[in-house]
Amino acid sequence: MIYSSEVLMYLRPNGGMLQTGTEYEGIEFVSCEPFTKEEYENAFALLKAKNAKAETDKAAAKTSAQAKLAALGLTADEIAALGN
Repeated sequence: MIYSSEVLMYLRPNGGMLQTGTEYEGIEFVSCEPFTKEEYENAFALLKAKNAKAETDKAAAKTSAQAKLAALGLTADEIAALGN
C-alpha cells in the first residue's frame, strides 16, 4: 500500500507542504513549488507499480532460491525450516 506521505516525499523530497487528510485538496504548499493533482495521481500510480514490481521480484527470488535448494537435495520441510 502506498501512503500519501510517500507520494509527497517522492514529489518534493525537501518538503515544504502540509497535508490535511489524504486527498490532493488537503495539501497546502507552504515553501515549495506546487504540483498538480494530475502529477500527484500519476506519482501514486508510479509508486504503486514500483511497489508491486518489488513484491513480484521478491516472490520470484524466493521461489528461485527454494528451487535451487531442492535441487541440492533439501526436502520441503528443511527448506521451510530455513525461513523460521
